[in-house]
Amino acid sequence: MNPRRAQSLRRLVMKRRLDMVNLHELYDVLVIGGGNAALCAALTARQAGASVLVLEHAPRDFRGGNSRHTRNLRAMHLQPTATLTESYSESDYWKDLLGVTGGKTDENLARITIRATSEILPWMEAQGARFQPSLSGTLNLSRTNAFFLGGGKALMNAYYLTAERLGIKVLYDTEVKSIRLVDATVQDVLATSEGSPVTVRAKAIVVASGGFQANIEWLREYWGDAADNFVIRGTPYAKGVLLRNLLDQGVASIGDPKQCHAVAIDARSPKFDGGIVTRLDCIPFSIVVDHEAKRFYDEGEDIWPKRYAIWGRLVAMRPKQIAYAVMDAKSEKLFMPSVYPSVRGDSVAELAGKLGLNAAALEKTVREYNAAVRPGTFNGGLLDDCRTEGIDPPKSHWARALEAAPFIGYPLRPGITFTYLGVKVDENARVLMSDGRPCTNLFAAGEIMAGNILGEGYMAGIGMAIGSVFGRIAGRETAKFARN
Repeated sequence: MNPRRAQSLRRLVMKRRLDMVNLHELYDVLVIGGGNAALCAALTARQAGASVLVLEHAPRDFRGGNSRHTRNLRAMHLQPTATLTESYSESDYWKDLLGVTGGKTDENLARITIRATSEILPWMEAQGARFQPSLSGTLNLSRTNAFFLGGGKALMNAYYLTAERLGIKVLYDTEVKSIRLVDATVQDVLATSEGSPVTVRAKAIVVASGGFQANIEWLREYWGDAADNFVIRGTPYAKGVLLRNLLDQGVASIGDPKQCHAVAIDARSPKFDGGIVTRLDCIPFSIVVDHEAKRFYDEGEDIWPKRYAIWGRLVAMRPKQIAYAVMDAKSEKLFMPSVYPSVRGDSVAELAGKLGLNAAALEKTVREYNAAVRPGTFNGGLLDDCRTEGIDPPKSHWARALEAAPFIGYPLRPGITFTYLGVKVDENARVLMSDGRPCTNLFAAGEIMAGNILGEGYMAGIGMAIGSVFGRIAGRETAKFARN
């Protein structure tokens, strides 16, 4: 097709889309972002009677932000449900959160989140979400986490289908560049939609546009050149443009800019958007070594859902931001397989060569580890008594000698899901200014405010819990504001 004609067709398509979404209308609620938190806000506001417009940076086929790659949500419940076993009380949930954050959390906001998850699953089902039976196996999540049937992509498709049925307007390929604040009140929003500048006004705004993890230059401000070796396992659209814009206008920040949800992923993964399939869950049944073939952390410290999200940061702190999980044949079937084939060798030395490690150094590490292993009863689903003694770092659980060929390895890189630096909010999801004033009509939900609850660390399903709960709070409060 002639390039000039192609450009004309693109402009025509853009005009038709803008005609369908009247940007001259004063909407009750404008939601910026297209993931779980954004759609929870949009659906809640619309069901409360508000007119709602959603601006999603990604094209339609890639809508949903990081939520496309999720699988589950951590939910409080006092008795077994159709998708969860036993019970998971508020005190249990809070104890688990304290354990992973080291107390770096706003208890009030955290408890609001925890309590609200007890009611979230029926609401999600009413929006079209479906759940699979409780999950068994080495992830140990049947009691705590409800898994989406079809994963996060299916969840987001269900939400968008419901949004369309309710009359929520959605504009894709639309990047919001700035929110204009005057005296803690949003005046208007400036965006670019398929290359054309647009100005949008609304009575109330929900910002749910994620963190800044896809902005390598911003990551480099805190991590230096190490950031070049990070892999961004989520959406490439989360560049933190609005986060930077709001902080520059005096919005209060929350969270350590170097803290993030970062897991160990296969080093062969794509730079962006590889998703959950790039994660490696073999670490509890392995030893993990750096590029000098030396162990550097306790691989069996705790059950995997409470520790998987520390390993990205641990690898990020090693020289060259590279590590290797090494195991023997006994452990090969104990975890979900990688999307990439394992590296294999009939001896430790052969495996070292294929991984690019010094063979003598890896043999020495394995020999010293094997000598430190103490007999125990192995149980891959519980904190067993298989441990090491007299070695630093120790391996507290699931420690077994590496002696059964073939020997197996995977290369590891830090896989960043989302960053914890964000905007400070109150219990009504209202964004706070640095002088403590609440913004009049600006609210936040999801990763852009998750640092209020996640000061550090992570546990499976808590991100979706925060996004769902504060998305619904933001939707409720914006609709209420618009009515008044």
